[in-house]
Amino acid sequence: MDLRGAGGMVLIAVLLLTLLISALGVALSLTASSEALIAANFRERQEARYAAAAAAERAIAEIEGVADWNQLLDGRMRSAFFSGSLPEPRMLTDGSALVLEQLRNLASCRKETACSSAEMDSVTNERPWGINNPRWQLFAAGWLRDMAAAGVIDSAYYTVVMIGDDPLETDGDPLRDAPPAQAGAAVVVVRAYAFGPRGARHAVEATVARIRDGRVRAIAWHDRR
Repeated sequence: MDLRGAGGMVLIAVLLLTLLISALGVALSLTASSEALIAANFRERQEARYAAAAAAERAIAEIEGVADWNQLLDGRMRSAFFSGSLPEPRMLTDGSALVLEQLRNLASCRKETACSSAEMDSVTNERPWGINNPRWQLFAAGWLRDMAAAGVIDSAYYTVVMIGDDPLETDGDPLRDAPPAQAGAAVVVVRAYAFGPRGARHAVEATVARIRDGRVRAIAWHDRR
């Protein structure tokens, strides 16, 4: 037997086994990293959803105390929870800048620049009500963590709430609530957004009505993409 040849074969086998083990280790490491990233993305999406819902709930509680909802629909009244000036860009945790007017314009006419009346009245799949399309007004804006006392909420999400008229009204004036006894009277729509790490974002929309005892409740609620 050629021991030198046998030794060479053993060395080759050991090297191949080492390479195989190394490849398995790398594969396991990549799998673990991918699973951790997937889990983190899922967690951030869920947190964004909860943050948007919390912002909507806070806005609904606040507008219950507003006697004249026309002040919400024409933009005269804003929440006490509104940080910074309107033109000031908000720097988010992922390093991007959020401009509130651009967000409002996107909701009203699907572009970042100012919307004309004709553009807001335009009938689209998302806004099929024509002249009764909501004229979104900025109502609240701030970090979720600032909704409570310092240290109570640990969150990296920024929230924005807009309010619009019930689009099912037929009065042709989305800046005013319908008169009592008409369809859509004492009904507004609250849309809340949450923006977080790595581009995570979510929006929810609630249709809110004032009921007989003066209280308000959400009569419809859905997530938005």
